[in-house]
Amino acid sequence: MPPKPKFTRQEIAAAALDMIKTGGVEALTARNLGSRLGSSARPIFTVFKNMEEVKQAARDLALREFEDSSKDFTEYTPAFKQVGMQMVSYAVHKPELYKLLFMQEYPERQTFAQLMGKLGGIAEDCVEVIQRDYAMTEEEARLLFEQVWVQTFGLGALCAMKVCDFTEEEIAEKLGQVFAAAVLLIKSGKAGQCSGQPVRETEKEEAHESSHH
Repeated sequence: MPPKPKFTRQEIAAAALDMIKTGGVEALTARNLGSRLGSSARPIFTVFKNMEEVKQAARDLALREFEDSSKDFTEYTPAFKQVGMQMVSYAVHKPELYKLLFMQEYPERQTFAQLMGKLGGIAEDCVEVIQRDYAMTEEEARLLFEQVWVQTFGLGALCAMKVCDFTEEEIAEKLGQVFAAAVLLIKSGKAGQCSGQPVRETEKEEAHESSHH
């Protein structure tokens, strides 16, 4: 009969997350984690296969914390913007958690649908709220979520990496502008026309003629 694990998965994951909060993912090594637990590294691997699994367990805990901090977002107006504000707030005040949640490199590139699946239940909650508040189809709501999330991620990355320093008012303004523009574009039915395809010569000529009338 195998020996009883010295620590539970929850205890190890919680200790790993505490280490990441203060020292970043780079600080999470088997030796450091064992020391944090007051032990050698050996008990960790009676519960987890490797350190990548430990990091994933810590991320799962961090994601639940993020969801808990955003769970009342539906009470705000606009509701979806509140999630973006919370996301960028993490980047400003908890940069290591932001990096763990949103900036970890995957072994292979992900589609946005795959990425949504890793964002937890809050992504689907956002899509439902967008449909409710803006009378959009599910397809339109998912498109809006994707467009605004990409912009929010970029803003958060700038803050988390200390590339830029924005006030809360500036963050709210920038997110509001992106959100309003995306809503108008999708509502216009022209979102699919913004693919950046080269303009044909005939279209250039027509545009030139129009500018002279």
